[in-house]
Amino acid sequence: MIPTVVWGTGNVGRAAIRAVDAHPALDLTAVLVHSPDKVGRDAGDLGGLGRGLGVAATDDIDAVLAAAPRAVVYAASGDIRPDEALADLGRAIRAGAVVVTPSLYPLYDQRNAPPEFRDPVLAAVAHGGGSLFVSGVDPGWGNDVLPLLMSGLGTVVDGIRCQEIFDYSTYEQEESVRFLVGMGQPMEYEPLMLAPSIPTMVWGGQIRLMARALGVELDEIRETLQRRPLDATVRTRTMGEFEAGTQGAVRFEVQGIVEGEPRLVIEHVTRIHPSCAPDWPVPPNGDGAHRVIIEGRPRIEITVEATDEGENRSAGGNATAVGRLVGAIEWLVAAEPGLYDALDVPLAPAVGRLGRK
Repeated sequence: MIPTVVWGTGNVGRAAIRAVDAHPALDLTAVLVHSPDKVGRDAGDLGGLGRGLGVAATDDIDAVLAAAPRAVVYAASGDIRPDEALADLGRAIRAGAVVVTPSLYPLYDQRNAPPEFRDPVLAAVAHGGGSLFVSGVDPGWGNDVLPLLMSGLGTVVDGIRCQEIFDYSTYEQEESVRFLVGMGQPMEYEPLMLAPSIPTMVWGGQIRLMARALGVELDEIRETLQRRPLDATVRTRTMGEFEAGTQGAVRFEVQGIVEGEPRLVIEHVTRIHPSCAPDWPVPPNGDGAHRVIIEGRPRIEITVEATDEGENRSAGGNATAVGRLVGAIEWLVAAEPGLYDALDVPLAPAVGRLGRK
């Protein structure tokens, strides 16, 4: 059994607790939390399992890492605290752990990551012998593994489009929704996540990964952006009221340009309510979906809907992203210490988990 720590118990961390508990090769040995209210609570309670796991949450990072866990699922947010997240990852890697996380976008494409992110990780690997694999929570497999797999089914491939279509009203990260993305803010407000160059910083790595796997050269990466206001005030279950006239929907693309054409596209269509921008792409059912479209001969389209925590599709998307990360731990433990990306780490089948409760 591989002693494994889950660090953070938000949207991603809850799913990580469940995923580690379900994996027959992993042993959940500790859960790290930030909030004093969560200290001492059982991991099964925090993970929504409906049963205890006998692991009490703690905020003592030093003690947990001193126990030399073999793996860490780092689920704390890096959106607005990238320096702190990078420092946390370094601590775990220097302690000898293999670390999996969605928290640092620049390391999706680790070979081309900025040196201020890549160099500290490589130094930590050299010092402690741990490893790092970063894959997105949007989810990463929908922008790398799945489209690349599907491209191999085509005779002629003219372009690849990866879509996330999502209703934010079910999401439980109000600060990110209101301020990073700008939902409920005046239309003149400039959300950080939508500022020029930021989408490329976040998703450009996945565009470069696809280009590298397909053996094509990118001319450049471009961005497009559209925003729509709410026609009427709406109320959400998790975040309260969003007023008419404020931002209610966003649609943007990160485009990999090949020979002058947008051949590799990651598109996000997000709303705070289904009534906003109904002419934009909508999910087949409920709150959200992920779609990959291969334009060419034949034209191939696949839509993935995942539910978790009841019928919550936002939680389902998080859970599949976590499944990719947690499923990589065995491979990383067996591999040489290093910094890895999605083209390095194979997608592992659910060995030993068929029918497992």
